[in-house]
Amino acid sequence: MNIGKIALLVVVVSGLIFSFAFAAGDVAKGKAMFNDPKLGGGTSGKSCNSCHPDGKGLEMAADEKEWITPAGVSKTLEQAVNTCITLALKGKAINPKSPEMANIVAYINSLKGTK
Repeated sequence: MNIGKIALLVVVVSGLIFSFAFAAGDVAKGKAMFNDPKLGGGTSGKSCNSCHPDGKGLEMAADEKEWITPAGVSKTLEQAVNTCITLALKGKAINPKSPEMANIVAYINSLKGTK
């Protein structure tokens, strides 16, 4: 294999590794967001932790196929998170594909089995 092909292969593999790491989200950053009353520019003075202290009630969220929210049924966890941000926290929805959403979803998924 020539040096050009090897270099290209290294770049592609590195990109895949970093994209998977990014997609997984950062649990510690997600926990910080979960406890931040300013999430989504919220004006209620509440954080996710206000309604779900230490993630209470979200222990099975990673296994759900649908999430019941005050606005009805959400088809994705990201949609459920945004419903809580807009209704309970009085903030603006965050981009479902953003690193911030990946982080908060990673934190919620980390609660699995903490009951």
